Amino acid sequence: MELRFNPLLGDWTIVASNRKNRPTLPKTDCPFCPGSGKVPEDYDVLKYDNDFPALMPEPPEPDAVATDLYKTEKAVGKCEVILYSSGHTTTLPELSVDHIEKLVDLWTERFVELETDPRHQYVLIFENRGEECGVTMPHPHGQIYAYSHLPLKIRTELENCKSHYEEHGSCLICDMNKEEKKFEQRVIAENDFFIAYIPFFTDYPYGLFIVSKNHKTALSDFTREEKRSLADILQKMTGAMDTMFNRLFPYMMVLHQRPVNGEDVEDYYHFHIEFYPPLREADKIKFYASSEMGAWAACNPTAVEESAKQLRKAYKQYLQEGRKVKA
Repeated sequence: MELRFNPLLGDWTIVASNRKNRPTLPKTDCPFCPGSGKVPEDYDVLKYDNDFPALMPEPPEPDAVATDLYKTEKAVGKCEVILYSSGHTTTLPELSVDHIEKLVDLWTERFVELETDPRHQYVLIFENRGEECGVTMPHPHGQIYAYSHLPLKIRTELENCKSHYEEHGSCLICDMNKEEKKFEQRVIAENDFFIAYIPFFTDYPYGLFIVSKNHKTALSDFTREEKRSLADILQKMTGAMDTMFNRLFPYMMVLHQRPVNGEDVEDYYHFHIEFYPPLREADKIKFYASSEMGAWAACNPTAVEESAKQLRKAYKQYLQEGRKVKA
C-alpha cells in the first residue's frame, strides 16, 4: 500500500493491493447485517471502518522502488464505510426523510472529525450504487475517503471556481444556479434550500447535480433546516431515478465540499453533489471509452435537455405513485 506520483498529471495514484481480497457480492454472511458480529444488533446509520482500506492512518512504508523521477509516499488517510440502515436491501429512496436526515448528520459528524487530522487535505463522501458501478457489497452503503492530498479533479474544479471569482467577482456555482433557473428546461426539482438539475455540460445523460441555493461550502455550514431539505431532495431524486426505468438505477454519487486544512475557499467555492449514472437507456451503458479516458474529451450521447425532460417526468410520477421498482 502506497502512493505513487504521476509526473505527467501532477497527481498521485493509490496502490492498494490488499483490496483485491475483498469479498464480491456475497450471497450470505453480510458483515453489515445485524447478527454478523461486526455491527450492532440494532442501528439506524453507522460508521464502519473499512476492512480493506486504500488509505490508512498508519500505513506501511512504501516499496523500495522510488527514484528521483518516480516518487512514492505513504498512503496516509482514512477509509470509512457509512451504512445507510440495517436493512440488507433498503436503498436510499426507500428510507424516510427522517432517516436520511440522520445519514446527513453522520456525514457531517465524520467530515468534522476527519478534518481535525492535519494530515488530511480532502474528505470525499461518496456512494457507488449497482453492479454496473463495481459495487462489491450489496448492502446499501456509502464511503468516505480522507486524502493526504487534493485529488486532481477537485483541484481543477477549485482552480476554475477561483478564476471565475477573480474575473467576475461572483461564485461560479451560484452563477450556474442562476443560469439553470433562468433556462428552466434542465431543472428537475427544487425545495427551500436545494436545486436539482442536469447541468448544461454534463458528460453523462443523467448526470444530475444537487446544489445548495445558499452559498455554503460544506455540510458543517448547514442549518438544521438545510440538512433536512438536503435529505428530502436526496430521497426524491434517487426515487425519480428508480422510477424512470422502473429498476434499481445505478449511479456514483459524490459530495463536493471545501478542502480541509488548506487554503480558504469560502469566497468562491460552493457545496454540491454530482451524480455519474452509467445508464443511457434502461438496458444500455454509457461507457467511458478511449476518448474520454485517454483525452478527457467527454462525449454525451444524449442532449441534456431531453434527458432532463425524462427525469423530470419520472420525478412527477414518483411524487404521485411513490417508488415502484420491479424485483
